[in-house]
Amino acid sequence: MTDTPLIRVDKWLWHARFFKSRGLSAKAVSDGGIRVDGVRISKPSRSVGPGNTLTFVTGNRVRVVRIVDVGTRRGPAPEAQALYEDLSPPPEPRDDGAPVRTGPRPTKKDRRRMDATRSGALDPFAGSE
Repeated sequence: MTDTPLIRVDKWLWHARFFKSRGLSAKAVSDGGIRVDGVRISKPSRSVGPGNTLTFVTGNRVRVVRIVDVGTRRGPAPEAQALYEDLSPPPEPRDDGAPVRTGPRPTKKDRRRMDATRSGALDPFAGSE
């Protein structure tokens, strides 16, 4: 027999706070979006333990984590972060194309001016005589 503790993969993903509920983590596994040591799995009941490497997608980011401990409960975030070692590459900086807001909140006049510039017209009152 082995002395290493094992836990269901859906339960571990929930304990490590990668998914908000155990149902969401089970659905992610069932949809085939989880790989354990490079092998795609489709059953949430698959057992994992320390040393296994998981690859999965959360949001728009691919995560690669190595399990360090199985944990006993879904505790606070620092406790959850101690369950794994993050091997995934750092996230790319976001470029939404939206201007960065600096200063106070825009007034109604400022918002009209910004909307006019986005639509291509420079002067919203030009030609309205």
